[in-house]
Amino acid sequence: MSRTTKEINKITGAIISISGRLIIYALVVLLLYEGATIGYEFGHEIFYAQAMEKEPGRDKKVIIKEDTSVSGAAKALKQAGLISNEYSLIIQAKFFDYDVNPGEYTFNTSMTSKEILQMMNENIEEEEEKEKEKE
Repeated sequence: MSRTTKEINKITGAIISISGRLIIYALVVLLLYEGATIGYEFGHEIFYAQAMEKEPGRDKKVIIKEDTSVSGAAKALKQAGLISNEYSLIIQAKFFDYDVNPGEYTFNTSMTSKEILQMMNENIEEEEEKEKEKE
């Protein structure tokens, strides 16, 4: 190989190396941006829950059976179209210390997930009051 060919190969290798690094850096920046965006949206959904529909919404019945976990109730609520993300409801229940209690509920699609959790939590408080009155 001539000297000129070696220099051209050297320059071409350097350009390819720099281009590869730039592509990798661009991908890292893109992934960080997407991760931050998704993380922000998830956090916003937990602390500033939105209703699925505007007022007046539609009523939907949901039956929560005995021994249903929070994740099971969240799946039922998502299937009924009352919440958009079951994981945010699970975190809200833990964070705000709400229990999911068995019963037949009528929720509205204009309710937020926090309002739904409050209704399911209040159900047990009413049952406890009734039991105290019986005693």
